Amino acid sequence: MHHLFGLVLAQKDLSRAGDLFSLEDAEIEASLSEALEQIRIISSSADYQTNDNDQAVVEICITRITTAIRETASIEKHGKALVALWESCLEHNLKPSGKDEDTPHAKIASDIMSCILQNYNRPPVMALAVPVAVKFLQRGNKELCRNMSSYLSLAAIAKADLLADHTDAIVKSVLQGRKTLRFWL
Repeated sequence: MHHLFGLVLAQKDLSRAGDLFSLEDAEIEASLSEALEQIRIISSSADYQTNDNDQAVVEICITRITTAIRETASIEKHGKALVALWESCLEHNLKPSGKDEDTPHAKIASDIMSCILQNYNRPPVMALAVPVAVKFLQRGNKELCRNMSSYLSLAAIAKADLLADHTDAIVKSVLQGRKTLRFWL
């Protein structure tokens, strides 16, 4: 892993996290999957939900990683690690608090979802992402569900057969009141 990424993630050093943006995309591209795995470990810790420092470090690192993936066109290379982090969010609370604020894991899920599903026209990425995307439809976060339905509709247009195995889950979600998915019927 790139030295600065390793330092920021190992020490959860918020004061150095912004320095990641001074690095060239190509300089860090080879270490992005490893950094995503470290973020998965940090975000799975018992105190992550209440640790503002760790949440800020993770948010900055995810922004830097997704930017580098986009700029280096390396989504296929890092897709598996992105999907693994995204799927790990399903193990945590995704429902907004009473003040309509997303939970830390819903924020991660939203950022990763946008990075992955903007590549709806890349079948290898969608083959990894669609099974996880469908799981998010059942999790009760309306904003994630609304965004997911938009991306899934694009994926259906680009490569409908990727969604064929998931029509039951999509229909169940519609029947359970996920109104944003009604376009499927």
